Amino acid sequence: MEIRKYLETSKLLVDGAMGTYYGMLHNGEVSEFANLEEKNEIKKIHLAYLKAGANVIVTNTFAANEQRLGLSGARIKECIENGVAIAKSAVEKSGREDVFIAGDMGPIPENGEFSEEEIFAQYHKMIDIYLEEELPIILFETFSDLYYVKPLIKYIRERNKEVFLIVSLCMNKNGYTPSGLSGRRLLEELIAMDEVDAVGLNCGIGSGHMLQLVQEFKDLFVYKHTLVMPNAGYPEQFRNRMVFLDNAKYFADNMKKIAACNVSMVGGCCGTTPEYISQLKKQLDFSPVQIKERKELDKETQVVSKPVKTNPFLEKLNRGEKVIAVELDPPYDANYEKVMECAYHLEEQKVDMITIADSPMGRSRVDSILMSVKIAQETNLHVMPHLACRDKNMIAMRSSILGAYVNKIRNMLFVTGDPVPSVSRNVTTGVFDYHSIRLMQFVKEMNQEMFADDPMVFGGALNYGRGKIENVAKRMQEKVDAGCSYFLTQPIYCKEDMERIRQLKELVDTKILCGIMPLVSYRNANFIKNEMTGINVPDEIVERYRPDMTKEEAEIVGTEIANEIISELSDIADGFYFMLPFNRVSLMDKIVVK
Repeated sequence: MEIRKYLETSKLLVDGAMGTYYGMLHNGEVSEFANLEEKNEIKKIHLAYLKAGANVIVTNTFAANEQRLGLSGARIKECIENGVAIAKSAVEKSGREDVFIAGDMGPIPENGEFSEEEIFAQYHKMIDIYLEEELPIILFETFSDLYYVKPLIKYIRERNKEVFLIVSLCMNKNGYTPSGLSGRRLLEELIAMDEVDAVGLNCGIGSGHMLQLVQEFKDLFVYKHTLVMPNAGYPEQFRNRMVFLDNAKYFADNMKKIAACNVSMVGGCCGTTPEYISQLKKQLDFSPVQIKERKELDKETQVVSKPVKTNPFLEKLNRGEKVIAVELDPPYDANYEKVMECAYHLEEQKVDMITIADSPMGRSRVDSILMSVKIAQETNLHVMPHLACRDKNMIAMRSSILGAYVNKIRNMLFVTGDPVPSVSRNVTTGVFDYHSIRLMQFVKEMNQEMFADDPMVFGGALNYGRGKIENVAKRMQEKVDAGCSYFLTQPIYCKEDMERIRQLKELVDTKILCGIMPLVSYRNANFIKNEMTGINVPDEIVERYRPDMTKEEAEIVGTEIANEIISELSDIADGFYFMLPFNRVSLMDKIVVK
């Protein structure tokens, strides 16, 4: 029977966890590897869940991607194909005709080693296999946002209109995903998508907290079929394994109550075994649920707009007045007095913004947000800490942004971040859970959910010389679409780069603060010219310095050149972003911005 017809007559009982159950039986080993070497062990587990009463079994492919398994693309493809074949073989051996197979897709980690295009390509290969094998269900399992999900749903529907699509989210007991997004809002988005057949909640929490969450969201579950699969409970670490309580009866009691909240499909996630599914079958009322017209939800979820607080820096930019931002590098050690002296000097200069770099060049310095908070507390300056994706996972990133926000910081610059220097990579690793665009999208979501009446305003870095102008403009537009309000460029010295900025302004409707870095010595000029990738310093600039110049003479030349560049950029720039070598803020005394 076709699954949509089946759901008109009965609820569905989904299987339990493959990964943790296999790990429990095989000393913590990863189940997906068994698709290649121990196929019969996976088949036995499928058969055990079928015997327990499940009529949906999920393929053993949740972690079947290159990042998680560390295998080549060809071996991953083999793993997925075998996972489907094993599930089909188990169903055939069971002799049951009331079973549906769900092709399982877990989130592919973003770790900086794979581009978005490569990640999408991996998802596409998995989807293509499921469609070629004519699986009745494709399950997006344990997702925490919809960034990849939405385009993948479109990809599926362009190829197949009939496959039953389920998108299941992972949330904590408070209803937020690991990415910090509101589960209710994501569910509402999914319910509004005609291409999605069912929404779900799985993993993250045990059945007790899942019951509370389902009761909170049950008003939504009348508009779409719903899948709920909580964990057995909260595990403990024991000898490098995650161990769950054996509480199958308690789990089944809670799942009976969950199913009564208009939930169409129930099963188990981490820690649940065939015994859990057997107990659940004994408790479950299989009466079908009734789905309402979605237009009623559309009326309920209309948002009433609230007045939004203004941001002085952004307001000035939008009025067409030129803004001045000055970057200060935080110290390598705890001696912050010099940086504070620089800040006091810039306060007298009445600059519009102090920006604080986030451990540039991958070398540890005082935290950019905490340094910014100190400057903001002790001066009247607006501050814009940089936040690099290199050093923090998504949990720490969200904590940093929330910490900045509660300390009244409302401007940030999001960058992917310089890589860790090669000499340090044996002891230090980059994280890169996000790149800058994904981080911007994440904060855009936070603005909608948490900061709506006083949003975080953020900018992005513009590497204007990186590749074809069309590609640079495309990446800029992606950042604008992700909520980026302005761009700060690398230092500009030559007419060719000025022309590129002019072209980018024509291609992308945004604000650009042009980078100005006064060169302060012959050595400094040669270093920037020869060792800083992406910064073009013409020979005629370097030739204006001499090796025997005094510090004062070199600074005069540097500020003269800076003023000349500012004059040439005056009709292009929306403002200027000053990077002062060695935090020499006295240079600003000689620089004129009109």
